[in-house]
Amino acid sequence: MLRAVLTPKKDDVMLLAIVALIAGLALLVWSADKFVDGASATARYAGMPPLLIGMIIVGFGTSAPEMVVSAMAASDGNPALALGNAYGSNITNIALILGLVALLSPIAVHSQVLKKELPILMLVTLFAGWQLFDHQLSSLDAWCLLGVFFALMAWSVWQGMRNPQDALATEMEEDLTGQPKMTLKQSIIWLLVGLVLLIIASRMLVYGAVFIAQSLGVSELVIGLTVVAVGTSLPELASSLIAIKKGEHDIALGNVIGSNLFNTLAVVGIAAMIEPMAVDAVVLSRDWTLMAVLTAALFIMGYGYKKQGRINRLEGGLLLAVFVGYTGYLVSTVIA
Repeated sequence: MLRAVLTPKKDDVMLLAIVALIAGLALLVWSADKFVDGASATARYAGMPPLLIGMIIVGFGTSAPEMVVSAMAASDGNPALALGNAYGSNITNIALILGLVALLSPIAVHSQVLKKELPILMLVTLFAGWQLFDHQLSSLDAWCLLGVFFALMAWSVWQGMRNPQDALATEMEEDLTGQPKMTLKQSIIWLLVGLVLLIIASRMLVYGAVFIAQSLGVSELVIGLTVVAVGTSLPELASSLIAIKKGEHDIALGNVIGSNLFNTLAVVGIAAMIEPMAVDAVVLSRDWTLMAVLTAALFIMGYGYKKQGRINRLEGGLLLAVFVGYTGYLVSTVIA
């Protein structure tokens, strides 16, 4: 009798997991925003050029949720959730976020730096696919991903120094000027508070997602590709919508390109470093393939060749339709 009183009912534990998932997502979005604000302001005090803040701090900083969630998942022995989160976030960034943003306001690409990053993102995506052919992500694969990531970071710094007057730099300068002024002390405090809350929120999110997946018999990969991926991509969605409202098209696109590079290289690399993983064949045939097709479409639309790169409303609608179809397909496999 005493054991029955002390042992929580399964329904109560499921409710707790759902609350943890929802609260974790909400806290994740809020803490990521504060983390990026604190990091951007701190970088300004350190004398970092606006272009580098846009390319590295904001672009990669909005991927902090994916990094922390995937690292937590891998350390807990749930690598499928980590990989699903990274690839699902990339799909969400292009199909949902850019699709929605372009539907609201067509995206014009002015930045030459972003045009150079688009083919790099395509090559990085192909490299990631090549690693999946043996259905394993080993420690060596992880080192290769992280090595490419740090080389890309160095290239980004070099590009930032060479192109101080790039269109992205101009938009970033205007965006930073319009933000509330922080003291250096406030900047560092928000940077640290945001980071700590990111870790707490990620722990809550991983606990809730894994428990729900196990209870319902849903694969952690599917949970990572859907609920967790969309949740961790909310900072990119928020920053892109704000940017497009201000007419800062290059920032909106730069958020997605930087985030996808970070997810493909650093997020997967860190997760595989913590826990080398076996990769289900369906990840290559379904999820990576869609990610590669969307990346190729983004490259074609954004690069523009002999004309200005542009994502119009029709293309935005098609991207959104792809996201709805893909998510619907994943949900249908769960129901079936």
